[in-house]
Amino acid sequence: MKAMLVIDRKVVFPDVAIVQMVIWRLPEEDIERRHGLKYRIYYGLSDGTCLVRYDNERGKGDHRHWGDREEPYRFVDIETLITDFLNDVAKARGGRL
Repeated sequence: MKAMLVIDRKVVFPDVAIVQMVIWRLPEEDIERRHGLKYRIYYGLSDGTCLVRYDNERGKGDHRHWGDREEPYRFVDIETLITDFLNDVAKARGGRL
């Protein structure tokens, strides 16, 4: 069985900033992805500057990037992941989405 795409969305704001969310359900859980998901959720500028990113690449587990900082992220479920991400995007945008 292959991974199944759960969410694939991209939004370009009028100021040309980008939000992109890609979440896959994996065929099976593993030691690094006990929730069975692979995700990359990104907010950045048109010049490629990453402002906020949540992902779970191999070797790092669930974590988020806030500017130049990288810190662990405690994954609960998809809804909480998206809510936490959008709250960070709102902060990065000065309180607005």
